[in-house]
Amino acid sequence: MARAFGQEFAEKFHVPVFLYEEAATTAERRNLADVREGEFEGLRDKIGKDPAKKPDFGPEKIHPSAGATAVGAREILIAYNVNLNTSDVGIANKIAKAIRYSSGGLRYVKSMGVDLKGRDLAQVSINLTDFEQTPMHRVYEMVKREAERYGVMPVGSEIVGLIPKKAIEMAADFFLQLENFSPAQVFENKLADALSGAPLEPSKDGKLAVLARPFLDAVAAPAATPGGGSVSAFAGAMAAALGQMVAGLSRKKKSQTMHVDKLSAALDELRHSANELTNAIDRDAESFNSVIAAFKLPQGNAEETRQREEAIQTATKGAAEVPMQVAEKSVALFERLGQLEAIAAASMKSDLQVAKWMAVAGARGALANVEINLDGIKDAAYVSSMRAKITALRERLGDAPRATSA
Repeated sequence: MARAFGQEFAEKFHVPVFLYEEAATTAERRNLADVREGEFEGLRDKIGKDPAKKPDFGPEKIHPSAGATAVGAREILIAYNVNLNTSDVGIANKIAKAIRYSSGGLRYVKSMGVDLKGRDLAQVSINLTDFEQTPMHRVYEMVKREAERYGVMPVGSEIVGLIPKKAIEMAADFFLQLENFSPAQVFENKLADALSGAPLEPSKDGKLAVLARPFLDAVAAPAATPGGGSVSAFAGAMAAALGQMVAGLSRKKKSQTMHVDKLSAALDELRHSANELTNAIDRDAESFNSVIAAFKLPQGNAEETRQREEAIQTATKGAAEVPMQVAEKSVALFERLGQLEAIAAASMKSDLQVAKWMAVAGARGALANVEINLDGIKDAAYVSSMRAKITALRERLGDAPRATSA
């Protein structure tokens, strides 16, 4: 949508457009700060001369009154500030440098020191560009620890503008160390589900089959989707969910007290993995449905035949890329679960082992789906690149974990 809008905007108003973040066409354009480097004057002097400043759409010159425009698609940004009990903005700048990604700090964090003269305080001003991968509470904890190095401490924090409810739920789970917390326990969430007609969670009396049955029935139905790709994504999501259980229960064990911070960090990562893999269940089915739709296109003349073949090739690449993403996430999950073995409670060993098996199943199933789609792709360079990725992922998996007797 960002790319389509950017092109239409540039053509209609004759303004150069630069795409950034998820809409970027090159890695160098992902960061908005890099796109805006040099500000207006720098861009004005380089556009049309420096290839690095060539716009994605529109003329290679600054519009006389509108300048240039950046268009992107990105995660919801959280503007989050932490105030310190010092007026020394130099300390705030040092902390900001330690936590921001460009200086070697936390991924998805941009920050700087600000002098709050009216309050006689220094502030670490933060833009959090992906709160699910770098949660707000983790940023606060790092600011707090860095502040201790200079003999200061946070005296409060603030959110500028809006924040997703999920970010607050994640912070509550982290700071309160809630046991078996679920967003479904939030009253407003439960009420919204009830009003929307969504199925309520079963009571904790063993009636879990009601949750699994709809997906199992959909897989069992005599239809092309959901198929092996969706099942592979589901296996990966189950692995991540089981890993969450292991991390969540382990961190409340007295024997694992020294690992609480690492277990909490693992819990955040596993929750994010579970969400991504769960979303891939539908994405895989949708990508295959696109292939089916492409094959149904008319082919009455040469032009229609050409368009149909082009659509088939594009759709088939999409059908290969979704399971490739599932495989990559599942392999990374398998490795993360392996790291969890050293800090998880001994009583959770079998659960962690099952989680690793499920991650391997998800990865191998996804790779099988990638390979079968590659057979129908004519782009030799693309196929070669994907096969190289498959080989690398299989090497990272190694042999699947072997079953051991109880």
